[in-house]
Amino acid sequence: MAKIYALANQKGGVGKTTTCVNLAYALKGRGKRILVVDSDPQGNCTSGLGVDKATEPNVYDLLLGRASAAEAIVNTPYCDLIPTNKSLTGASVELVNLENREFRLKNALEEVKADYDYILIDCPPSLELLTVNALCAAEKVIVPLQCEYFAMEGLGDLMAGVKRINKRLNPELEIEGVVLTMFDSRLKLSEQVEEEVRKYFGSKVYETKIPRNVRIAESPSHGKPVLAYDRISRGARAYLHLANEFLKKQR
Repeated sequence: MAKIYALANQKGGVGKTTTCVNLAYALKGRGKRILVVDSDPQGNCTSGLGVDKATEPNVYDLLLGRASAAEAIVNTPYCDLIPTNKSLTGASVELVNLENREFRLKNALEEVKADYDYILIDCPPSLELLTVNALCAAEKVIVPLQCEYFAMEGLGDLMAGVKRINKRLNPELEIEGVVLTMFDSRLKLSEQVEEEVRKYFGSKVYETKIPRNVRIAESPSHGKPVLAYDRISRGARAYLHLANEFLKKQR
């Protein structure tokens, strides 16, 4: 039965989608059955795995009950995917009047949980209803955090949101870990952010740090995870280490 993880951060541009795509592919390389759910209307997970954003059915159809999870799954060379596109933008408004609006994604994924070891949900950079659905479906949250000051500012709001959902909607929800992304060892700021985050989260911060790396930036334009684009790059090696650390935490 799959364990479900939401990758969330209400600030955009922190490496959330990149981490989702590459962690998924690295885990598949370790023999795990992986499903990625692209719950961000930008659809970057979808294109980053080489799938056309126009593919239907997608997450939008899933949330509105127009398709089942099994019908929406697309097989890619890197992992299985439930894709999305900009049509998902209007879903928050349409969900408001639906029954069990916070649990639409959770209920939809129930039929495929037995087919996977891990389901990773890529959340939009906000705490609106799409993210609430992801956090209600998930058991744990992975927080990619860019090593910059403004990224830390939004962390408190995310923690408060997770705490509210844990209290009111999903008592199982907890923070699995924080992944430091875009780390530049040449910058004092990166070290300061790491120090502050480790002081607050302690052992929940992954030892693996994802570096700034041009190969990571290039790979989405080729519709591939960096591990498939350039396996020997620093970025690819970092995500392999992250997958190993992730699995070690499970044990």
